[in-house]
Amino acid sequence: MQKVAVVTDSASNLPAELVQRHHIFIVPVLLYLDGRELRDGVDITAGEIYRYMTASINNHLPKTASPSVGEFIRVYHIAAQNAEEIVSIHLSANLSAIYQVANLAKEQVPVKVHVVDTHTAAMGCGFAVLEAARLAEQGADAEAVIRRAREIAGKARVIAMLPRLDYLQKGGHVPAVAALAGSALKICPILTVAHDQARVVELPRTQERAVRRILEMLERDAKDRPVHVAVMHAGVPEQAEELRREVAERVQCVELFTTEFTPV
Repeated sequence: MQKVAVVTDSASNLPAELVQRHHIFIVPVLLYLDGRELRDGVDITAGEIYRYMTASINNHLPKTASPSVGEFIRVYHIAAQNAEEIVSIHLSANLSAIYQVANLAKEQVPVKVHVVDTHTAAMGCGFAVLEAARLAEQGADAEAVIRRAREIAGKARVIAMLPRLDYLQKGGHVPAVAALAGSALKICPILTVAHDQARVVELPRTQERAVRRILEMLERDAKDRPVHVAVMHAGVPEQAEELRREVAERVQCVELFTTEFTPV
């Protein structure tokens, strides 16, 4: 029995092979599509969602919701079968209600659960989860695992390119005026997420320029130091692989993953 089991949610975007290899427990975010409740990564994959969105005549988007308290309790019970304590690591509480739901659930299970807000999102959170799980596998206690997760999350930076602002606007993630401006100007905004803040940092006019600027920003931030990088994509694996190769050529990667960004 390990001292600590590590739990996260599907919005951390961790590749499935890493989840399995490091025995990470995932609480799936919920999607509502055509009257059906679906669990992200269980009942439907990110790729299937993107194909649905592309084929939809009206660009219909699935609704999303945080996992229920009951789903957290179910996963906590499973994780507790082989661990003394649980460290539950999630994206920023400023960006989602998942952190609050996890805190409600932890009061209803017999095992000690520590809920960690990474103050970041996607693989920024994912890398914190991954390092926490690796440390837990080595027999570390909850305090050390939490400290490691917070350390990695504090260093993480998510850089995103958004060729389609209308999807985010429909999902309630950007104001309608911003989406209209993006559509009218044909811009491809670059956003960063770090320390609880998501902000637009540049407004390239084309996707090609946006990719070039992301690579330049990565090189600048790396400063010849070894880095951990994940290339996330929204249903475009070929473009992601091309970007992954460019990243590998430009910076010294300790590890370099490609993963599909879950639209939740």
